[in-house]
Amino acid sequence: MTATAATHRVFAGAPDSVSFKKLRKRIVRNVADVIATYGLLPTDGRRPRWLVCLSGGKDSYGLLAALLDLQHQGSLPADLLACNLDQGQPNFPKHVLPEFLTRLGVAHRIVTEDTYSIVTDKVPEGRTYCSMCSRLRRGILYRVAREEGCAAIVLGHHRDDALETFLMNLFHGGRLAAMPPKLLNDEGDLLVLRPLLTTAEADLAKFAAALKFPIIPCDLCGSQDGLQRQQMKALLDDWERRSPGRRAVMFRALQQVRPSHLADPSLFDFSGLAAAVSETETAE
Repeated sequence: MTATAATHRVFAGAPDSVSFKKLRKRIVRNVADVIATYGLLPTDGRRPRWLVCLSGGKDSYGLLAALLDLQHQGSLPADLLACNLDQGQPNFPKHVLPEFLTRLGVAHRIVTEDTYSIVTDKVPEGRTYCSMCSRLRRGILYRVAREEGCAAIVLGHHRDDALETFLMNLFHGGRLAAMPPKLLNDEGDLLVLRPLLTTAEADLAKFAAALKFPIIPCDLCGSQDGLQRQQMKALLDDWERRSPGRRAVMFRALQQVRPSHLADPSLFDFSGLAAAVSETETAE
C-alpha cells in the first residue's frame, strides 16, 4: 500500500493484507462510533481544535493514526495538534516524535518540563511514580491546551484501561467507576476525550507492529505502574483465557447500567418505591 489521495501518509508502507485492512477498519470504525455515540464533536457546527496527546506508546500512535484517517476521509471536522510532553526522564529519545510528526506533516508541539526531578524528590523510595507523574502531566497538558486554543485534550486510553480502572475502583476504591469517553475538567473550560475507549489493546498492539511505529518505552523513569493495576491486568488476562470474549462482555456492562439494580440512593429513589395499593385495601 502506498500513500495516495485515498489514504493518509501515516499508512504509507502498511501491509496490503486482508487482515490488516480489517484491523484498520475495525479500529477506525470504533473511534468514529465513540465520537458519534458520546458526542465528542460540537453540535453547533463549530470546528474544534483538539490537543492529541502522544506518549510515544502504541496506544497514542494508534489514536493519532485513526484520527488522521477519519480527518483525511472528511469524517472528522476537527483540527488536530499533536503534543508530546518531555518530562525529563533519563535517556528519553527527544528526536523520535518530532521526526515522526514532521515526516507525516502533522502539526505538533513538543513541551519540555522536568517533572521527573519533582516526582523522584517527592515520592518515597519503593513507591511508584505513576500517580504523581500523571497528575503533573495532566496539569501541564491543560495549560498547553489553553495556550493553543484547544477545546479538548484527547487521550489514548483503550477498553482494557477502562476495565482495569473499573476493577481497581471496585476492589480497592469501593466505588463503581471506570474511564468515561468524555469528561469536563474541574474548571469547566476543557473536555477530556477518549476516542479509543471501545478498542481492544490487543488490536492496538497489532496495529502498531504492522505500521512499525517508533515506540518509546514507558519505563524510562525506572518505575512501573502500581501493583494493583498489574494485578487487574493479570486477572483480566486469566478470565479471557478461560472464557474468550470476557473483556467485550464486561465493557458492554459499563454501557448498560441499571441504577435500580444497584444500591446508590443518590441515583435511584428507593424510598419512593412502593407497590400499588388495590382498591380493596384502600376501602378497608
